[in-house]
Amino acid sequence: MFAQMADFIGKILDKISATSLVATGMLLLTALVSALVAYLRTTKERSFREFFDFVFPHEIITHPSAKADLLFWVTRKALMPFLMLPAGITFVVAVGYATNRLLAALFQIDAPLIPGPAGPVTTVIFTVTMLLAYDISYYFYHVAQHRFPILWELHKVHHSAEVMVGITKDRVHPLDELMNRAWDGVIPGICFGIWSLVSLNLVELTVFGINVYVMRNILMMDFVRHTHFKISFGSLNNVVLCPHWHQLHHSVDPRHYDKNFGLLFSFWDRFFGTLCVPKPDEDFKFGLMERNVRDYQSLSGLYLMPLKRMWRQIRLRLRPRASQQQVTPDIEETRS
Repeated sequence: MFAQMADFIGKILDKISATSLVATGMLLLTALVSALVAYLRTTKERSFREFFDFVFPHEIITHPSAKADLLFWVTRKALMPFLMLPAGITFVVAVGYATNRLLAALFQIDAPLIPGPAGPVTTVIFTVTMLLAYDISYYFYHVAQHRFPILWELHKVHHSAEVMVGITKDRVHPLDELMNRAWDGVIPGICFGIWSLVSLNLVELTVFGINVYVMRNILMMDFVRHTHFKISFGSLNNVVLCPHWHQLHHSVDPRHYDKNFGLLFSFWDRFFGTLCVPKPDEDFKFGLMERNVRDYQSLSGLYLMPLKRMWRQIRLRLRPRASQQQVTPDIEETRS
């Protein structure tokens, strides 16, 4: 059993490595096209120099938050191959395998139901359902990050960015991402397990390959929506959450608190009443409305301070009620 799972995970990792260069190239291309579109829409007198200044504004690139993003991105990328990627795959595969065995035993199913390679229709349906599973899973976790103070202490790392420079998308505390990937083992993992009953070959080919991860990353333009480029998709905004709508999520304006939680699709926010549509070309101020927001613009502030503040939250909740009343509630600070 475990040997089969290890072999399966190995195949998935090989497939991700093979597609990573293509994905990186396409993501950079979308960023360049978005920069051109945003530049042409906002300027009349155009030149290469002005375009360069528009893409890399001095006040943004030299901001302490941007420097913190770069240092955090470099150190965090060193952790990804050894912790985050294997952990995310393992959680989904483990829950998927358990789901497969449980359903097969309950309904006496001799999997897979479709032997050999699946047809194109089945592949498309599978890909769409996996995209929906990952997206709704992220939405629920993202809402929890804003609603539960302990999770919010970790998520503050992401919202503490006072400027957005693309790699701000990776300004996520490792523990926060690890918990997110563990949570992904629930909904996507169960979906994974159900589909493995239908066709194991289908799952091996597409669940962690181009059809799900790379397609999702390209469509949601995660790099672009963590920049100052106000990109909207027009009527497609009713389906896909555009960069400008996500930038509103980072706004410090109280009207924008706890809005636009979606990752790829915007209809979750519309359905659950958390959608907020910005005005065309509306500007936002980013960051946290806290007195110590600048403490997050260092590696120690990004890595260690959230853990200390989480521990303070836990200790506060473990104290007797009488003791809690004597504690100054200085850790329940303003949202963001």
